[in-house]
Amino acid sequence: MLWLATASNAAGPANAQRWLQPSEPRRLFGNSYAVGFGDLSVGMIRTSAGLILIDGGVPQAPRAIEANLAKLGFSIRDVKLILSTEPHSDHAGGIAGLARDSGATVMASAPAARVLRTGRADPADPQAAWLDDFPPVARLRMVRDRQAIRLGDVTVIAVATPGHTMGSMSWRWQSCEGRQCRSMVFASSLNAVAADGYRFSSPAGKPFVAAFRHSFARMRALPCDMLTTSHPELDSGGGCRGYADRAEARLNARLREETGK
Repeated sequence: MLWLATASNAAGPANAQRWLQPSEPRRLFGNSYAVGFGDLSVGMIRTSAGLILIDGGVPQAPRAIEANLAKLGFSIRDVKLILSTEPHSDHAGGIAGLARDSGATVMASAPAARVLRTGRADPADPQAAWLDDFPPVARLRMVRDRQAIRLGDVTVIAVATPGHTMGSMSWRWQSCEGRQCRSMVFASSLNAVAADGYRFSSPAGKPFVAAFRHSFARMRALPCDMLTTSHPELDSGGGCRGYADRAEARLNARLREETGK
């Protein structure tokens, strides 16, 4: 079935323009690249056996991502794996199109895979009332926390970082230039944002708060020389530790606002 964005969608034409602000593709370090947009990150890792993409942007994004790959001298057909950080339309909406054009296998956590297969939000998601449908992803492999994913000469480690969604997954790997190597992290969102009327202090919200606390600790503990956040605006320095600290401060502020404590 052909999927069409509508103006009512957060990823529809009215908002896609914001998400698709052009950004020149660039090499970050070694075999690691940025091929996304001004306010929406898409990562790429070059391996000896093909390319790995991390996230796919909104449903309208594939053509621009493929053009960014071409600017770097690559083809969408070089992509063998697509790793998903979270099953929301702004990050996963373009995955089905990219997988179709590349023939790549999509990899995600089990909770994320359930959403990606349907293209419809988990009703328990704090943002469920805001979330839009997106093109469902057919070919999926589920990934466990700490699982090593190997393609050619690169190993990417899955890092479960739930909270923003229960299926959120961050990814880490090593990039080298000669003898100099850096620990790279592409982090899922840790932002405690929710639809109007949702309360993280409610019984329904408490599992998400506990998941956030776990994820903040995981993020602080990661080897992290270079950080890419799912939305560049969320990274204001300090690497993974700074990222977790700011996210925890936002969650704590929201809980104080909800409870008056």
